[in-house]
Amino acid sequence: MLKAEKDADADVLSVRESVQAVLKGLGYSLIELSVSRHRGSVQIKAVIYNGKSIGTDDCSKAHRAIMPRLELTFGQNVYLEVSSPGTDRLIREKSEFAHFLGRGVRCYRTDITEWTAGILKSAGEKGIIISKNGEIVELSFDVIAKAKLDPSQEV
Repeated sequence: MLKAEKDADADVLSVRESVQAVLKGLGYSLIELSVSRHRGSVQIKAVIYNGKSIGTDDCSKAHRAIMPRLELTFGQNVYLEVSSPGTDRLIREKSEFAHFLGRGVRCYRTDITEWTAGILKSAGEKGIIISKNGEIVELSFDVIAKAKLDPSQEV
C-alpha cells in the first residue's frame, strides 16, 4: 500500500471515530461512513440509526453537528449526505447486526442455499440468533452470504 493510501485510511478512521463520538452524544449510532474525493471536493456519506425510525429532522440535526468537524479535517469544500439505513438495508458488515436487534432480518445461507428470516434477537462475535414463530435459529457468520433488513418480519 502506498504511503498516501495509508494516510487517507488513517484520516477516514480518525474521522469515523470523531463522527461516532458526536453522534453518540446526540443518541445516534453511526452505521456507515464513506469518504471519497472528487474534483477537489470531499464527499462524505453517513448512515445513522437510533433504534427507531430516522426522519429528516434527525438527519438535519446530525448534519449540523458533524459538519464543523468535517470542515476542520478536510477544509471548506466538503459535501455531506446523512441518511437513515432504509427499511430494507443490505447489511454490509458483521458489526451492523448489533444495531438492529429487535428488527426483522433475512439472511441468505450458504449451508442450505436459501433465505432464513425472522426477528434478530442477538448478535455476537461469531454469529446471530433469529427468532421466527417461537423457533430459534443460530447462524454463524460463516454461513451468511447476504443479509438485509426485512420489515415484513416485524409485527
